[in-house]
Amino acid sequence: QVLLVESGGGLVQPGGSLRLSCAASPSLFSINRMGWYRQAPGKQRELVARITSGGSTYHADSVKGRFTISRDKNTVYLQMNGLKPEDTAVYYCNALVGIDNANYWGQGTQVTVSS
Repeated sequence: QVLLVESGGGLVQPGGSLRLSCAASPSLFSINRMGWYRQAPGKQRELVARITSGGSTYHADSVKGRFTISRDKNTVYLQMNGLKPEDTAVYYCNALVGIDNANYWGQGTQVTVSS
């Protein structure tokens, strides 16, 4: 069983920045791909960004140029700059683990962009 613990959410004004972190434990598991999803009220959960164990990244068009995903071993980060009100959502960390790519989710962290 892998536990994903997220941190870094909060309230920020439009144009501001936040950095989300997600640490996976225990570290003995092989984590293949990690990513961030978000879900706004009344909307489906959507992929924001993901990064492979080799460092290849993908960013959704809606965040490209503003958000950057990075990874250090079993911790994944999401640097969010130029935040907009439409970025308001619960952000979830995701990890694919082991040879079977077992799917794990964090508990979610709230990001609110408002003046």
